[in-house]
Amino acid sequence: MHHRHVVRALLLSSILLVGCSPDPGPVREWQPTDHDQAEQRPGAQGAQVQQRTESAEDDTKSLVDLAWRKNCATCHGPSGRGDGPQGAMMKAPDLTQAELLQKLSDDDIANTIRQGKNKMPAFGTLPDRVITGLVQRIRSGGAN
Repeated sequence: MHHRHVVRALLLSSILLVGCSPDPGPVREWQPTDHDQAEQRPGAQGAQVQQRTESAEDDTKSLVDLAWRKNCATCHGPSGRGDGPQGAMMKAPDLTQAELLQKLSDDDIANTIRQGKNKMPAFGTLPDRVITGLVQRIRSGGAN
Protein backbone atom coordinates (compact mmCIF):
# COMPACT_ATOMS: atom_id res chain seq x y z
CA MET A 1 0.00 0.00 0.00
CA HIS A 2 2.85 2.29 0.73
CA HIS A 3 4.01 1.83 -2.86
CA ARG A 4 0.63 3.10 -4.18
CA HIS A 5 0.89 6.30 -2.15
CA VAL A 6 4.36 6.98 -3.47
CA VAL A 7 3.21 6.47 -7.07
CA ARG A 8 0.24 8.77 -6.52
CA ALA A 9 2.46 11.42 -4.96
CA LEU A 10 4.91 11.22 -7.86
CA LEU A 11 2.08 11.39 -10.37
CA LEU A 12 0.49 14.38 -8.63
CA SER A 13 3.79 16.24 -8.40
CA SER A 14 4.55 15.65 -12.09
CA ILE A 15 1.08 16.98 -13.03
CA LEU A 16 1.65 20.06 -10.90
CA LEU A 17 5.06 20.65 -12.45
CA VAL A 18 3.68 20.42 -15.97
CA GLY A 19 0.74 22.67 -15.08
CA CYS A 20 3.10 25.23 -13.54
CA SER A 21 5.34 25.61 -16.56
CA PRO A 22 6.80 29.05 -17.36
CA ASP A 23 4.49 31.86 -18.48
CA PRO A 24 3.30 31.07 -22.04
CA GLY A 25 3.25 34.76 -22.87
CA PRO A 26 0.44 37.26 -23.17
CA VAL A 27 -3.02 35.81 -23.48
CA ARG A 28 -5.34 37.80 -25.70
CA GLU A 29 -9.04 38.16 -25.16
CA TRP A 30 -11.34 35.87 -27.15
CA GLN A 31 -12.96 37.50 -30.17
CA PRO A 32 -15.96 36.37 -32.24
CA THR A 33 -13.65 35.90 -35.23
CA ASP A 34 -11.92 33.09 -33.30
CA HIS A 35 -15.08 30.98 -33.56
CA ASP A 36 -16.28 28.92 -36.50
CA GLN A 37 -13.32 29.63 -38.73
CA ALA A 38 -13.25 27.69 -41.97
CA GLU A 39 -10.50 25.16 -42.20
CA GLN A 40 -7.40 26.93 -43.46
CA ARG A 41 -6.41 25.13 -46.59
CA PRO A 42 -5.26 26.44 -49.96
CA GLY A 43 -8.16 28.16 -51.69
CA ALA A 44 -10.39 28.25 -48.59
CA GLN A 45 -9.83 31.95 -48.04
CA GLY A 46 -10.42 32.73 -51.72
CA ALA A 47 -13.72 30.87 -51.58
CA GLN A 48 -14.75 32.88 -48.51
CA VAL A 49 -13.90 36.14 -50.25
CA GLN A 50 -15.87 35.05 -53.31
CA GLN A 51 -18.88 34.14 -51.14
CA ARG A 52 -18.74 37.52 -49.39
CA THR A 53 -18.44 39.29 -52.76
CA GLU A 54 -21.39 37.36 -54.19
CA SER A 55 -23.39 38.08 -51.05
CA ALA A 56 -22.61 41.81 -51.28
CA GLU A 57 -23.60 41.79 -54.97
CA ASP A 58 -26.87 40.05 -54.10
CA ASP A 59 -27.51 42.60 -51.34
CA THR A 60 -26.84 45.48 -53.72
CA LYS A 61 -29.13 43.98 -56.37
CA SER A 62 -31.87 43.60 -53.76
CA LEU A 63 -31.41 47.22 -52.65
CA VAL A 64 -31.52 48.41 -56.27
CA ASP A 65 -34.72 46.42 -56.87
CA LEU A 66 -36.26 47.84 -53.70
CA ALA A 67 -35.22 51.40 -54.60
CA TRP A 68 -36.70 50.99 -58.08
CA ARG A 69 -40.03 49.68 -56.77
CA LYS A 70 -40.25 52.30 -54.00
CA ASN A 71 -38.92 55.40 -55.77
CA CYS A 72 -39.01 54.91 -59.53
CA ALA A 73 -41.79 52.52 -60.56
CA THR A 74 -44.55 54.88 -59.42
CA CYS A 75 -43.77 57.09 -62.41
CA HIS A 76 -41.45 55.12 -64.69
CA GLY A 77 -43.33 51.83 -64.27
CA PRO A 78 -41.99 48.36 -63.54
CA SER A 79 -40.01 48.23 -66.79
CA GLY A 80 -39.00 51.90 -67.02
CA ARG A 81 -41.36 52.75 -69.90
CA GLY A 82 -42.94 55.73 -68.12
CA ASP A 83 -46.14 53.76 -67.62
CA GLY A 84 -46.34 53.82 -63.82
CA PRO A 85 -49.57 54.91 -62.08
CA GLN A 86 -48.36 58.52 -61.96
CA GLY A 87 -46.28 58.37 -65.14
CA ALA A 88 -48.64 60.28 -67.44
CA MET A 89 -49.39 62.97 -64.88
CA MET A 90 -45.69 63.49 -64.13
CA LYS A 91 -44.70 63.17 -67.81
CA ALA A 92 -42.17 60.49 -66.89
CA PRO A 93 -39.92 59.63 -69.82
CA ASP A 94 -39.64 56.13 -71.25
CA LEU A 95 -36.20 55.09 -69.99
CA THR A 96 -36.04 52.24 -72.50
CA GLN A 97 -35.80 54.58 -75.52
CA ALA A 98 -32.39 54.22 -77.14
CA GLU A 99 -32.51 57.80 -78.47
CA LEU A 100 -32.88 59.19 -74.95
CA LEU A 101 -30.18 56.98 -73.46
CA GLN A 102 -27.71 57.87 -76.23
CA LYS A 103 -27.97 61.54 -75.23
CA LEU A 104 -27.23 60.85 -71.56
CA SER A 105 -24.02 59.75 -69.88
CA ASP A 106 -24.06 57.53 -66.81
CA ASP A 107 -23.12 60.61 -64.77
CA ASP A 108 -26.10 62.51 -66.22
CA ILE A 109 -28.46 59.72 -65.16
CA ALA A 110 -26.85 59.42 -61.71
CA ASN A 111 -27.03 63.19 -61.17
CA THR A 112 -30.70 63.23 -62.16
CA ILE A 113 -31.37 60.50 -59.60
CA ARG A 114 -29.42 62.37 -56.92
CA GLN A 115 -30.71 65.89 -57.63
CA GLY A 116 -34.05 65.33 -59.33
CA LYS A 117 -35.25 67.04 -62.50
CA ASN A 118 -38.49 68.79 -63.46
CA LYS A 119 -41.19 67.01 -61.44
CA MET A 120 -38.87 64.18 -60.38
CA PRO A 121 -37.77 64.53 -56.74
CA ALA A 122 -34.16 64.17 -55.63
CA PHE A 123 -33.04 60.81 -54.25
CA GLY A 124 -29.59 61.95 -53.08
CA THR A 125 -29.89 60.01 -49.85
CA LEU A 126 -29.59 56.71 -51.72
CA PRO A 127 -26.16 55.08 -51.33
CA ASP A 128 -23.81 55.49 -54.29
CA ARG A 129 -23.83 51.74 -55.01
CA VAL A 130 -27.63 51.81 -55.29
CA ILE A 131 -27.55 54.82 -57.62
CA THR A 132 -24.90 53.06 -59.72
CA GLY A 133 -27.12 49.97 -59.78
CA LEU A 134 -30.11 52.05 -60.88
CA VAL A 135 -28.03 53.54 -63.71
CA GLN A 136 -26.99 50.03 -64.79
CA ARG A 137 -30.59 48.88 -64.61
CA ILE A 138 -31.71 51.75 -66.86
CA ARG A 139 -28.80 51.14 -69.26
CA SER A 140 -29.62 47.44 -69.51
CA GLY A 141 -32.81 48.26 -71.36
CA GLY A 142 -35.30 48.62 -68.60
CA ALA A 143 -36.01 47.89 -65.04
CA ASN A 144 -36.29 44.13 -65.33
